Amino acid sequence: MLDPELVLAASVQPKYDFSDPLKVRLQIARLSAALKAQGYWRAEEQGINCEDVSVAHPDGMAFGVRIYTPTGVGSAAPAIVFFHGGGFMVGDLDFEHWRCLKWAAGTSSVVLSCDYRLSPEHRYPAAVEDSCYACLLWAADRATDIGIDAGRIAVAGSSCGGGLAAATALRARDEGGPPILCQTLIYPVLDDQMQTTSMLAFIDTPGWDSRSSVHMWNHYLPEARVAGVPPYAAPARASDLSGLPRTYLMTAEMDPLRDEGLAYGMRLLQAGVPTEIHNFAGAFHAFDAIASSSLARRALDEQVSFFQRAFHRGPGNSQHRE
Repeated sequence: MLDPELVLAASVQPKYDFSDPLKVRLQIARLSAALKAQGYWRAEEQGINCEDVSVAHPDGMAFGVRIYTPTGVGSAAPAIVFFHGGGFMVGDLDFEHWRCLKWAAGTSSVVLSCDYRLSPEHRYPAAVEDSCYACLLWAADRATDIGIDAGRIAVAGSSCGGGLAAATALRARDEGGPPILCQTLIYPVLDDQMQTTSMLAFIDTPGWDSRSSVHMWNHYLPEARVAGVPPYAAPARASDLSGLPRTYLMTAEMDPLRDEGLAYGMRLLQAGVPTEIHNFAGAFHAFDAIASSSLARRALDEQVSFFQRAFHRGPGNSQHRE
């Protein structure tokens, strides 16, 4: 049963047809522009300075990063490298601007929001390789210039961005990349096989449904993906989760992605990774964007609290090295 405060929001949730990502991008861009025009999520009102920069990749590509710096933070603040949601198909630096403002203000940390390349024009591994992991490398390499502590960098993401954050943490572990203090995975996309109980059950739910997941994976992965899907594309495919950073993982009861998130969280625990798992009863995918809901406010406050505690533990809790 839906949480009473989410019933109205669920009834007015737009239904997007992700068989046509270009059309959905236009629909979401119009909504974002309307919200901007009404003055929503003004950074200056929350004491946050926002700067958009272009980061060059060694292969000649470039991607955008929005840097959120709270007023008064020191020269070595903790940092959150963030990847937005959107089914790998939609979204930009405005898509979860509200979340980045909340996290930056609540944690007194610098948030680096990465504008990764989208499918189907840019299928896997584009987003992971030349945007998300590259953003982590850039942040660690330019830590002094950005004003962050290279020993206190978190990766985080929502929905497909949660999957990208998990993939970035896996790759950093496997390749001896920059140490990651913690990862925050918000109702993450992790499993391309789409055979969980929640995925099969929630075919028409608010926020996201299993039909949208089918379109998402078909657009994101190459045509022949029956076997050999790498864990950086679908982190649930990883055989070993040991040595990953401290994790906060959030799921929603009425979300087709629920069970793959819960399963990944349990595997992290079994692999010896300090992990917090919270499933929000009565909630649907992306419910924490509903500002009027006390459940959403509680979820966001919990995310902020996890970052605060992780950042104050110090760099000794970053991923293990062999």
